[in-house]
Amino acid sequence: MASRDLPRALAGVGATAIGVALIRARESERDDRLYDDPYARAFADAAEREFLDPGAPEGSAETWATVARLVDVFYEGRTVGVRMSDDALRDAVASGCEQLVMLGAGLDTHAFRLGLPSAVHLFEVDLPEMFAFKERVLGGLGAVPSCRRSVVAADLRGDWRTALMDAGFREDVPARWTDAGVLAYLTREEARRVVRTIGELSAPGSLFGFGHSRLEAMADRIRTVPDAGRLMPGLADRSAERERGLGWDAPEWLERNGWRTEFRELAAIAASYGRALPHSSGAGSILATRL
Repeated sequence: MASRDLPRALAGVGATAIGVALIRARESERDDRLYDDPYARAFADAAEREFLDPGAPEGSAETWATVARLVDVFYEGRTVGVRMSDDALRDAVASGCEQLVMLGAGLDTHAFRLGLPSAVHLFEVDLPEMFAFKERVLGGLGAVPSCRRSVVAADLRGDWRTALMDAGFREDVPARWTDAGVLAYLTREEARRVVRTIGELSAPGSLFGFGHSRLEAMADRIRTVPDAGRLMPGLADRSAERERGLGWDAPEWLERNGWRTEFRELAAIAASYGRALPHSSGAGSILATRL
């Protein structure tokens, strides 16, 4: 991907991954940081150059400004989510799990920054255009993962199962699956189809973690940022509550389909890290265990 292609390739939901990189960069620069991502600033700076390049497609600068405003709106909760995801991966590995799967991996760099052992195989699933940018930046930095890392360039709305298996995923080995936020952008049927596939691929004892929140509350916050609905398609409308993601009844649905679930409230998790959340709305995290 040529540098000037980035604003076009990631003009929609892909731009939100850049926003999360900005969040990780901001957090990493704090004295009281919850985590340190030494690669986030490189992603943020590279994206900023390309979105603000005079030769970038029309509207690129406006998209960048929208991303920056979304970062301000969602920083507190999302940065706690990053730390929570880091801890969850470390805990899974400490308990003996050697397969980690990130759905909607975006620009995070767990394989490079968490010190995961070489026996661990981490699979990153995201769109080809995301990896075109991500691999270019990581290559320029000479970044080397500490564990085995496989890039799975696939659309979760299509046949991502084949791509994951071709990358070396083993159905007979328990895995730790993490939704990095992508399922909320899918329709209810698409999201549940993804999770049904996860269930089919999961050996007993496998874990699946995902955020659990009222999408109508998220829609209210998205609408405070002009033009944000274009970058977060389907989530700016109150109809998202009944049409997008796994739904508020996801725990009950999962338990009917061979999982045991537990819920942790995000505000309590944030408090354990010494942070307060101004907009919790009962949001939290679900950890599901395959029976």
